Amino acid sequence: MVIHVVVAEDMGLLRGALCAALSGEEDMKVVADVEGVGELLTVVRRCRPQVVVLALTPESPDPVEVVARISAEAPHAAVLAMSPRWSPALVEAALAAGARGLVGKDSSLVELVRAIRALAAGERAIDPAAAVAVLSPPEIPLTAREMDVLRMAAEGLPLKEIASRLFLAHGTVRNHLSVILRKTGARNRLEAVWRARSNGWL
Repeated sequence: MVIHVVVAEDMGLLRGALCAALSGEEDMKVVADVEGVGELLTVVRRCRPQVVVLALTPESPDPVEVVARISAEAPHAAVLAMSPRWSPALVEAALAAGARGLVGKDSSLVELVRAIRALAAGERAIDPAAAVAVLSPPEIPLTAREMDVLRMAAEGLPLKEIASRLFLAHGTVRNHLSVILRKTGARNRLEAVWRARSNGWL
């Protein structure tokens, strides 16, 4: 039996490499690949794959929402979620949403292929790193005040409003946000919020 796979990954180069690698397997066929998740559900309904390889990215407001939608509206497709880093909160959210497999973006092709085959056979496949994340949750690197600022940022409030609510100077809030981006390794506020939620800090 040939396993039909859909690949959803924002980065074009990585998506192309994944499709080429999976297409090289005798028992696999990439029936579609999509950038982001906007059209993913439509593609899954049309192509009816056995497995959807889905990259969870900070660009999505709720990265696991699409997992839940696929599980509810296209139950024939098993979701294999990929993440550059697993945290207890993200593992729990992805599994609760219906993901049948979890892999790290640094996994080898052999591990990815093995996971796809397992899902196609009706089994689960959990990356060891994801399992370890649940057993060893990371410490929060942010101070209490930085967490206050990040919570306000998560509400979408502008700097001036955050400063007013926390009784801080505008420049102080800006400095806190700069430190938050550095500590979380995020490029912007949206990604910092996503990383914090993924790690279970928010």
